[in-house]
Amino acid sequence: MSAEVIRFPTPPSRMALRLEWFAQDRSVLLAIWALYLVLRVAVLFVPVEPTSDALWYDMRAIALSSGQGYLDNAGEPTAFWPPGWPMALSLIYAQFGVSKVALGLFNLLSALLTGALTLALGRRIFGNEAAARMGLLLLAVYPNAIGYVPLALTEVFYTLLLMTGCWILVIRDKRLQLVTAGVILGFATLVKAQTLVVIPLVFAIDWLRMRGVWSRLPRLLGEGLLVLGVALLTVLPWTIRNHEVLGEWVLVSTNGGYTLLTGNHDAASGDYSPEGPAVESLIQRTDLDEVARDHEARRLGWQWIADNPGRFLALAPKKLARLWLPDGEAEWAYQAGTPGYEDVAPLFRAVRYLNQAYYGALMLAFAAAFVVMLIRRQRDGQRWPGWWLLPYAIAAFPSAIAVVFSGQSRFHYPVMPFVCMTVGWLAVAGWQAWSERRLGPRLR
Repeated sequence: MSAEVIRFPTPPSRMALRLEWFAQDRSVLLAIWALYLVLRVAVLFVPVEPTSDALWYDMRAIALSSGQGYLDNAGEPTAFWPPGWPMALSLIYAQFGVSKVALGLFNLLSALLTGALTLALGRRIFGNEAAARMGLLLLAVYPNAIGYVPLALTEVFYTLLLMTGCWILVIRDKRLQLVTAGVILGFATLVKAQTLVVIPLVFAIDWLRMRGVWSRLPRLLGEGLLVLGVALLTVLPWTIRNHEVLGEWVLVSTNGGYTLLTGNHDAASGDYSPEGPAVESLIQRTDLDEVARDHEARRLGWQWIADNPGRFLALAPKKLARLWLPDGEAEWAYQAGTPGYEDVAPLFRAVRYLNQAYYGALMLAFAAAFVVMLIRRQRDGQRWPGWWLLPYAIAAFPSAIAVVFSGQSRFHYPVMPFVCMTVGWLAVAGWQAWSERRLGPRLR
Protein backbone atom coordinates (compact mmCIF):
# COMPACT_ATOMS: atom_id res chain seq x y z
CA MET A 1 0.00 0.00 0.00
CA SER A 2 1.25 3.39 -0.86
CA ALA A 3 0.25 6.80 0.33
CA GLU A 4 0.58 10.15 -1.32
CA VAL A 5 3.19 12.36 0.25
CA ILE A 6 1.58 15.31 1.99
CA ARG A 7 3.80 18.42 2.07
CA PHE A 8 3.10 21.07 4.63
CA PRO A 9 4.34 24.65 4.24
CA THR A 10 7.83 24.78 5.65
CA PRO A 11 8.26 27.43 8.33
CA PRO A 12 11.23 29.70 7.63
CA SER A 13 14.43 28.73 9.35
CA ARG A 14 16.06 30.93 11.96
CA MET A 15 18.70 31.93 9.44
CA ALA A 16 15.99 32.97 6.97
CA LEU A 17 14.24 35.05 9.62
CA ARG A 18 17.50 36.78 10.47
CA LEU A 19 18.12 37.52 6.81
CA GLU A 20 14.62 38.98 6.51
CA TRP A 21 15.24 41.10 9.60
CA PHE A 22 18.59 42.31 8.18
CA ALA A 23 16.96 43.25 4.88
CA GLN A 24 13.77 44.88 6.15
CA ASP A 25 14.26 46.28 9.64
CA ARG A 26 14.86 50.02 9.59
CA SER A 27 16.96 49.86 12.75
CA VAL A 28 19.53 47.68 10.96
CA LEU A 29 20.13 50.29 8.28
CA LEU A 30 20.32 53.05 10.88
CA ALA A 31 22.87 51.04 12.85
CA ILE A 32 25.02 50.52 9.76
CA TRP A 33 24.91 54.24 9.00
CA ALA A 34 25.76 55.08 12.61
CA LEU A 35 28.79 52.79 12.47
CA TYR A 36 29.81 54.26 9.12
CA LEU A 37 29.61 57.81 10.48
CA VAL A 38 31.15 57.25 13.93
CA LEU A 39 34.28 55.55 12.59
CA ARG A 40 34.91 58.36 10.10
CA VAL A 41 34.26 61.12 12.61
CA ALA A 42 36.57 59.42 15.11
CA VAL A 43 39.51 59.40 12.70
CA LEU A 44 39.17 63.17 12.23
CA PHE A 45 40.48 63.58 15.77
CA VAL A 46 43.82 62.04 14.79
CA PRO A 47 46.18 64.96 14.05
CA VAL A 48 47.84 64.56 10.66
CA GLU A 49 49.62 67.21 8.62
CA PRO A 50 49.71 67.07 4.81
CA THR A 51 52.94 65.66 3.38
CA SER A 52 54.20 64.65 -0.06
CA ASP A 53 51.36 64.63 -2.62
CA ALA A 54 48.83 65.83 -0.05
CA LEU A 55 51.00 68.83 0.75
CA TRP A 56 51.20 69.77 -2.94
CA TYR A 57 47.43 69.62 -3.33
CA ASP A 58 46.83 71.53 -0.12
CA MET A 59 49.24 74.31 -1.09
CA ARG A 60 47.63 74.64 -4.53
CA ALA A 61 44.20 74.84 -2.91
CA ILE A 62 45.36 77.55 -0.50
CA ALA A 63 46.82 79.59 -3.38
CA LEU A 64 43.64 79.22 -5.42
CA SER A 65 41.44 80.19 -2.48
CA SER A 66 43.36 83.45 -2.09
CA GLY A 67 43.14 84.30 -5.81
CA GLN A 68 46.77 83.60 -6.68
CA GLY A 69 46.01 81.05 -9.36
CA TYR A 70 47.38 77.57 -9.92
CA LEU A 71 51.08 78.06 -9.21
CA ASP A 72 54.01 75.78 -8.50
CA ASN A 73 56.24 76.05 -5.44
CA ALA A 74 58.28 78.75 -7.15
CA GLY A 75 55.18 80.88 -7.76
CA GLU A 76 55.03 80.18 -11.51
CA PRO A 77 51.90 79.04 -13.40
CA THR A 78 51.89 75.28 -13.72
CA ALA A 79 49.88 72.35 -15.03
CA PHE A 80 51.71 69.80 -12.93
CA TRP A 81 49.27 67.22 -11.64
CA PRO A 82 45.56 67.45 -12.42
CA PRO A 83 43.96 70.52 -10.78
CA GLY A 84 40.45 69.27 -10.01
CA TRP A 85 40.98 68.38 -6.36
CA PRO A 86 42.76 71.65 -5.44
CA MET A 87 40.01 73.54 -7.29
CA ALA A 88 37.27 71.87 -5.26
CA LEU A 89 39.18 72.20 -1.99
CA SER A 90 39.91 75.87 -2.69
CA LEU A 91 36.16 76.57 -2.78
CA ILE A 92 35.85 75.07 0.69
CA TYR A 93 38.82 77.08 1.95
CA ALA A 94 37.47 80.29 0.42
CA GLN A 95 34.10 79.77 2.09
CA PHE A 96 35.11 78.38 5.48
CA GLY A 97 38.77 79.29 5.87
CA VAL A 98 41.93 77.25 5.50
CA SER A 99 41.87 74.57 8.18
CA LYS A 100 42.19 70.86 8.71
CA VAL A 101 38.65 70.92 10.08
CA ALA A 102 37.24 72.24 6.80
CA LEU A 103 39.23 69.65 4.85
CA GLY A 104 38.14 66.81 7.12
CA LEU A 105 34.46 67.76 7.08
CA PHE A 106 34.47 68.07 3.29
CA ASN A 107 36.00 64.62 2.98
CA LEU A 108 33.53 63.32 5.55
CA LEU A 109 30.63 64.62 3.47
CA SER A 110 32.16 63.04 0.35
CA ALA A 111 32.57 59.74 2.19
CA LEU A 112 28.95 59.79 3.38
CA LEU A 113 27.70 60.44 -0.14
CA THR A 114 29.92 57.62 -1.37
CA GLY A 115 28.25 55.36 1.18
CA ALA A 116 24.82 56.42 -0.05
CA LEU A 117 25.84 55.64 -3.64
CA THR A 118 27.23 52.26 -2.56
CA LEU A 119 23.83 51.45 -1.08
CA ALA A 120 21.92 52.80 -4.09
CA LEU A 121 24.09 51.07 -6.70
CA GLY A 122 23.98 47.85 -4.72
CA ARG A 123 20.19 47.94 -4.80
CA ARG A 124 20.11 48.77 -8.50
CA ILE A 125 22.76 46.34 -9.72
CA PHE A 126 21.84 43.31 -7.62
CA GLY A 127 18.16 44.02 -6.93
CA ASN A 128 18.54 42.93 -3.32
CA GLU A 129 18.13 45.15 -0.26
CA ALA A 130 20.04 42.78 2.02
CA ALA A 131 22.97 42.67 -0.42
CA ALA A 132 23.02 46.47 -0.67
CA ARG A 133 23.04 46.82 3.11
CA MET A 134 25.78 44.23 3.45
CA GLY A 135 27.90 46.11 0.92
CA LEU A 136 27.49 49.32 2.91
CA LEU A 137 28.42 47.49 6.11
CA LEU A 138 31.57 46.07 4.51
CA LEU A 139 32.60 49.56 3.38
CA ALA A 140 31.70 51.05 6.78
CA VAL A 141 34.32 48.99 8.64
CA TYR A 142 37.02 49.02 5.93
CA PRO A 143 40.01 50.60 7.74
CA ASN A 144 41.80 52.05 4.72
CA ALA A 145 38.65 53.84 3.54
CA ILE A 146 38.26 55.29 7.03
CA GLY A 147 41.90 56.34 7.21
CA TYR A 148 41.74 58.54 4.11
CA VAL A 149 39.06 60.89 5.47
CA PRO A 150 41.40 63.43 7.16
CA LEU A 151 43.94 63.42 4.32
CA ALA A 152 44.36 66.10 1.64
CA LEU A 153 44.59 63.46 -1.09
CA THR A 154 42.35 63.05 -4.12
CA GLU A 155 40.93 59.61 -3.37
CA VAL A 156 37.86 60.37 -1.23
CA PHE A 157 36.57 63.15 -3.47
CA TYR A 158 37.43 61.35 -6.70
CA THR A 159 35.60 58.21 -5.61
CA LEU A 160 32.47 60.28 -5.06
CA LEU A 161 32.71 61.79 -8.55
CA LEU A 162 33.34 58.43 -10.20
CA MET A 163 30.45 56.73 -8.42
CA THR A 164 28.09 59.62 -9.12
CA GLY A 165 28.86 59.51 -12.83
CA CYS A 166 28.35 55.74 -12.93
CA TRP A 167 25.10 55.97 -10.94
CA ILE A 168 23.62 58.52 -13.34
CA LEU A 169 24.55 56.42 -16.38
CA VAL A 170 23.04 53.29 -14.84
CA ILE A 171 19.68 54.88 -13.94
CA ARG A 172 19.42 57.34 -16.85
CA ASP A 173 16.16 57.72 -18.72
CA LYS A 174 16.51 61.32 -19.93
CA ARG A 175 19.06 63.03 -22.15
CA LEU A 176 19.72 65.68 -19.52
CA GLN A 177 21.13 62.94 -17.30
CA LEU A 178 23.69 62.18 -20.00
CA VAL A 179 24.79 65.81 -19.93
CA THR A 180 24.99 65.77 -16.14
CA ALA A 181 27.06 62.58 -16.18
CA GLY A 182 29.37 64.15 -18.76
CA VAL A 183 29.95 67.22 -16.59
CA ILE A 184 30.66 65.11 -13.50
CA LEU A 185 32.97 62.70 -15.30
CA GLY A 186 34.63 65.66 -16.99
CA PHE A 187 35.44 67.19 -13.62
CA ALA A 188 36.55 63.75 -12.45
CA THR A 189 38.99 63.84 -15.39
CA LEU A 190 40.38 67.05 -13.94
CA VAL A 191 41.06 65.07 -10.77
CA LYS A 192 42.41 61.92 -12.44
CA ALA A 193 43.17 62.37 -16.11
CA GLN A 194 42.47 58.77 -17.18
CA THR A 195 38.80 58.89 -16.13
CA LEU A 196 37.55 59.23 -19.72
CA VAL A 197 38.34 55.53 -20.21
CA VAL A 198 35.44 54.70 -17.87
CA ILE A 199 32.80 56.08 -20.26
CA PRO A 200 33.19 53.49 -23.05
CA LEU A 201 33.42 50.73 -20.42
CA VAL A 202 30.05 51.65 -18.92
CA PHE A 203 28.37 51.91 -22.31
CA ALA A 204 29.89 48.59 -23.43
CA ILE A 205 28.21 46.87 -20.48
CA ASP A 206 24.92 48.60 -21.26
CA TRP A 207 25.21 47.47 -24.88
CA LEU A 208 25.82 43.81 -24.04
CA ARG A 209 23.40 43.39 -21.16
CA MET A 210 20.19 43.17 -23.24
CA ARG A 211 19.07 41.40 -26.38
CA GLY A 212 19.06 43.25 -29.70
CA VAL A 213 22.63 44.42 -29.32
CA TRP A 214 22.97 45.55 -32.94
CA SER A 215 19.68 47.41 -33.03
CA ARG A 216 20.60 49.21 -29.80
CA LEU A 217 24.14 50.04 -30.89
CA PRO A 218 23.48 53.33 -32.78
CA ARG A 219 21.55 54.87 -29.87
CA LEU A 220 24.08 53.79 -27.26
CA LEU A 221 26.97 54.92 -29.43
CA GLY A 222 25.35 58.34 -29.76
CA GLU A 223 24.73 58.57 -26.03
CA GLY A 224 28.30 57.56 -25.25
CA LEU A 225 29.70 60.15 -27.65
CA LEU A 226 27.46 62.78 -26.05
CA VAL A 227 28.77 61.98 -22.56
CA LEU A 228 32.35 61.93 -23.83
CA GLY A 229 31.86 65.23 -25.67
CA VAL A 230 30.37 66.97 -22.64
CA ALA A 231 33.24 65.63 -20.49
CA LEU A 232 35.80 67.05 -22.92
CA LEU A 233 33.95 70.39 -22.99
CA THR A 234 34.13 70.43 -19.19
CA VAL A 235 37.90 69.97 -19.39
CA LEU A 236 38.32 72.47 -22.26
CA PRO A 237 38.54 75.71 -20.20
CA TRP A 238 41.48 74.26 -18.29
CA THR A 239 43.13 73.17 -21.54
CA ILE A 240 42.74 76.68 -22.95
CA ARG A 241 44.19 78.13 -19.74
CA ASN A 242 47.22 75.86 -20.11
CA HIS A 243 47.77 77.07 -23.66
CA GLU A 244 47.56 80.70 -22.57
CA VAL A 245 49.97 80.45 -19.64
CA LEU A 246 52.30 77.67 -20.84
CA GLY A 247 52.26 78.35 -24.57
CA GLU A 248 51.36 74.78 -25.54
CA TRP A 249 48.27 72.60 -25.57
CA VAL A 250 48.11 70.52 -22.40
CA LEU A 251 44.81 68.68 -21.99
CA VAL A 252 44.86 68.22 -18.22
CA SER A 253 48.32 67.98 -16.66
CA THR A 254 52.02 67.81 -17.45
CA ASN A 255 52.97 64.83 -15.30
CA GLY A 256 51.71 62.06 -17.60
CA GLY A 257 55.01 61.68 -19.41
CA TYR A 258 56.98 61.70 -16.17
CA THR A 259 54.71 59.03 -14.70
CA LEU A 260 55.14 56.92 -17.83
CA LEU A 261 58.91 57.16 -17.63
CA THR A 262 59.14 56.38 -13.91
CA GLY A 263 57.25 53.15 -14.55
CA ASN A 264 59.24 52.16 -17.64
CA HIS A 265 63.01 52.48 -17.46
CA ASP A 266 66.05 50.29 -16.82
CA ALA A 267 65.67 50.29 -13.03
CA ALA A 268 61.86 50.07 -12.94
CA SER A 269 60.46 47.35 -10.67
CA GLY A 270 56.73 47.61 -11.27
CA ASP A 271 55.95 50.55 -9.04
CA TYR A 272 56.52 54.31 -9.28
CA SER A 273 60.33 54.20 -9.53
CA PRO A 274 62.02 57.60 -9.95
CA GLU A 275 65.48 56.02 -9.63
CA GLY A 276 67.20 55.36 -12.92
CA PRO A 277 69.71 57.07 -15.24
CA ALA A 278 67.09 58.25 -17.73
CA VAL A 279 64.87 59.68 -15.01
CA GLU A 280 67.73 61.29 -13.09
CA SER A 281 69.21 62.89 -16.20
CA LEU A 282 65.82 64.31 -17.13
CA ILE A 283 65.36 65.78 -13.66
CA GLN A 284 68.79 67.41 -13.82
CA ARG A 285 68.17 69.11 -17.17
CA THR A 286 67.64 72.81 -16.59
CA ASP A 287 67.21 73.71 -20.27
CA LEU A 288 63.67 72.31 -20.37
CA ASP A 289 60.53 73.98 -19.13
CA GLU A 290 57.69 72.02 -17.55
CA VAL A 291 55.89 71.17 -20.79
CA ALA A 292 59.07 70.25 -22.62
CA ARG A 293 60.16 68.07 -19.72
CA ASP A 294 56.88 66.19 -19.85
CA HIS A 295 57.17 65.73 -23.63
CA GLU A 296 60.71 64.44 -23.26
CA ALA A 297 59.72 62.07 -20.46
CA ARG A 298 56.89 60.72 -22.59
CA ARG A 299 59.25 60.24 -25.53
CA LEU A 300 61.81 58.44 -23.37
CA GLY A 301 59.13 56.24 -21.81
CA TRP A 302 57.63 55.13 -25.12
CA GLN A 303 61.10 54.70 -26.59
CA TRP A 304 62.09 52.39 -23.72
CA ILE A 305 58.91 50.33 -24.24
CA ALA A 306 59.61 50.08 -27.98
CA ASP A 307 63.24 49.06 -27.35
CA ASN A 308 62.39 46.64 -24.53
CA PRO A 309 59.04 44.99 -25.33
CA GLY A 310 59.96 41.83 -23.45
CA ARG A 311 60.97 43.68 -20.29
CA PHE A 312 57.84 45.83 -20.56
CA LEU A 313 55.65 42.73 -20.68
CA ALA A 314 57.60 41.20 -17.81
CA LEU A 315 56.88 44.29 -15.71
CA ALA A 316 53.11 43.96 -16.22
CA PRO A 317 52.54 41.26 -13.56
CA LYS A 318 54.71 43.20 -11.12
CA LYS A 319 52.74 46.39 -11.77
CA LEU A 320 49.45 44.59 -11.23
CA ALA A 321 50.83 43.03 -8.04
CA ARG A 322 51.86 46.49 -6.79
CA LEU A 323 48.38 47.75 -7.59
CA TRP A 324 46.28 44.95 -6.09
CA LEU A 325 48.24 43.01 -3.46
CA PRO A 326 49.10 45.62 -0.80
CA ASP A 327 46.55 47.83 0.93
CA GLY A 328 46.44 50.20 3.88
CA GLU A 329 48.65 52.87 2.33
CA ALA A 330 46.74 55.56 4.25
CA GLU A 331 48.98 54.64 7.19
CA TRP A 332 51.96 56.15 5.37
CA ALA A 333 50.36 59.58 5.64
CA TYR A 334 49.99 59.19 9.41
CA GLN A 335 53.53 57.90 9.69
CA ALA A 336 54.85 61.02 7.94
CA GLY A 337 52.42 63.63 9.28
CA THR A 338 51.26 62.65 12.77
CA PRO A 339 53.20 64.16 15.71
CA GLY A 340 54.30 61.46 18.14
CA TYR A 341 53.65 58.68 15.65
CA GLU A 342 56.53 56.67 17.08
CA ASP A 343 54.80 56.46 20.46
CA VAL A 344 51.75 54.72 18.96
CA ALA A 345 53.41 53.08 15.96
CA PRO A 346 52.52 49.52 17.13
CA LEU A 347 48.83 50.49 17.19
CA PHE A 348 48.98 51.92 13.68
CA ARG A 349 50.86 48.86 12.47
CA ALA A 350 48.32 46.51 14.06
CA VAL A 351 45.51 48.33 12.24
CA ARG A 352 47.56 48.06 9.04
CA TYR A 353 47.87 44.28 9.43
CA LEU A 354 44.19 43.95 10.28
CA ASN A 355 43.31 46.01 7.23
CA GLN A 356 45.50 43.87 4.98
CA ALA A 357 43.75 40.72 6.15
CA TYR A 358 40.34 42.30 5.66
CA TYR A 359 41.29 43.58 2.22
CA GLY A 360 42.60 40.18 1.20
CA ALA A 361 39.33 38.55 2.20
CA LEU A 362 37.37 41.16 0.23
CA MET A 363 39.40 40.61 -2.92
CA LEU A 364 39.18 36.81 -2.74
CA ALA A 365 35.42 37.10 -2.32
CA PHE A 366 35.27 39.61 -5.20
CA ALA A 367 36.94 37.07 -7.48
CA ALA A 368 34.66 34.28 -6.24
CA ALA A 369 31.56 36.42 -6.81
CA PHE A 370 32.38 36.65 -10.51
CA VAL A 371 32.31 32.86 -10.87
CA VAL A 372 29.21 32.44 -8.71
CA MET A 373 27.32 35.10 -10.66
CA LEU A 374 28.18 33.49 -14.00
CA ILE A 375 26.98 30.09 -12.75
CA ARG A 376 23.75 31.52 -11.36
CA ARG A 377 22.89 33.46 -14.47
CA GLN A 378 23.52 30.43 -16.67
CA ARG A 379 21.39 28.29 -14.35
CA ASP A 380 18.55 30.83 -14.45
CA GLY A 381 18.69 31.20 -18.24
CA GLN A 382 19.83 34.85 -18.11
CA ARG A 383 22.27 36.60 -20.40
CA TRP A 384 25.64 36.58 -18.73
CA PRO A 385 26.36 40.32 -19.24
CA GLY A 386 24.55 42.73 -16.92
CA TRP A 387 25.14 45.71 -14.71
CA TRP A 388 26.76 43.32 -12.22
CA LEU A 389 29.84 43.62 -14.48
CA LEU A 390 30.21 47.32 -13.62
CA PRO A 391 32.39 46.71 -10.52
CA TYR A 392 34.69 44.50 -12.58
CA ALA A 393 34.90 47.10 -15.34
CA ILE A 394 35.82 49.74 -12.76
CA ALA A 395 38.51 47.34 -11.45
CA ALA A 396 39.81 46.77 -14.99
CA PHE A 397 40.23 50.52 -15.51
CA PRO A 398 43.14 51.12 -13.06
CA SER A 399 44.57 47.72 -13.98
CA ALA A 400 44.97 48.77 -17.60
CA ILE A 401 46.47 52.11 -16.55
CA ALA A 402 48.90 50.39 -14.18
CA VAL A 403 50.16 48.02 -16.88
CA VAL A 404 51.16 50.96 -19.06
CA PHE A 405 52.35 53.34 -16.34
CA SER A 406 53.03 51.94 -12.87
CA GLY A 407 51.32 50.14 -10.03
CA GLN A 408 50.48 51.95 -6.79
CA SER A 409 48.06 50.57 -4.24
CA ARG A 410 46.28 53.89 -3.73
CA PHE A 411 45.03 53.70 -7.32
CA HIS A 412 42.62 50.90 -6.38
CA TYR A 413 40.97 53.01 -3.65
CA PRO A 414 38.05 54.17 -5.88
CA VAL A 415 37.29 50.56 -6.81
CA MET A 416 36.68 49.41 -3.24
CA PRO A 417 33.05 50.58 -2.82
CA PHE A 418 32.25 48.55 -5.95
CA VAL A 419 34.12 45.59 -4.46
CA CYS A 420 32.18 45.91 -1.21
CA MET A 421 28.77 45.98 -2.91
CA THR A 422 29.69 42.88 -4.95
CA VAL A 423 31.00 40.98 -1.93
CA GLY A 424 27.86 42.07 -0.07
CA TRP A 425 25.80 40.31 -2.73
CA LEU A 426 27.93 37.16 -2.44
CA ALA A 427 27.63 37.13 1.36
CA VAL A 428 23.86 37.46 1.22
CA ALA A 429 23.60 34.83 -1.53
CA GLY A 430 25.52 32.44 0.70
CA TRP A 431 23.39 33.41 3.69
CA GLN A 432 20.22 32.74 1.72
CA ALA A 433 21.48 29.41 0.38
CA TRP A 434 22.41 28.29 3.89
CA SER A 435 19.01 29.30 5.28
CA GLU A 436 17.24 27.25 2.59
CA ARG A 437 19.07 24.01 3.35
CA ARG A 438 16.53 23.00 5.96
CA LEU A 439 14.00 20.52 4.60
CA GLY A 440 10.33 20.86 5.42
CA PRO A 441 8.51 18.19 7.46
CA ARG A 442 6.84 15.38 5.55
CA LEU A 443 3.99 13.01 6.42
CA ARG A 444 3.80 9.68 4.58
